[in-house]
Amino acid sequence: MTEAAPIACSLDATDLSERLRWIAGLNTRALKSSHRDDLTLTLDYDPNALADVRKMVAGEQTCCAFLRFDVAEQPDMVRVTIEAPEEARGAADTLFEPFASRVASIGPKPCGCVSECGA
Repeated sequence: MTEAAPIACSLDATDLSERLRWIAGLNTRALKSSHRDDLTLTLDYDPNALADVRKMVAGEQTCCAFLRFDVAEQPDMVRVTIEAPEEARGAADTLFEPFASRVASIGPKPCGCVSECGA
């Protein structure tokens, strides 16, 4: 059995701030809709943003390994599904907010976590 990744972002405050601004810019340009269902967030992007969506997901998989990402290409959209583990339930609102927002904001702690913050 593999050990679960810690519920913490590995970015420092400066890198996190830059990443959040970049994601907000991507969302301003290409996010068509978002939907949250408990510990799952679904994001639909304009299909022309595929390269940037893949870049975002690759970066997030590196710094927030505890989140699970899936990218599905469809003719009229690129759908990203992000799932948080049960252990992150208390921080889910803060974790998901930047992915569905067009405004870069940082949560109460530098890593964006609430109580499970490792930074």
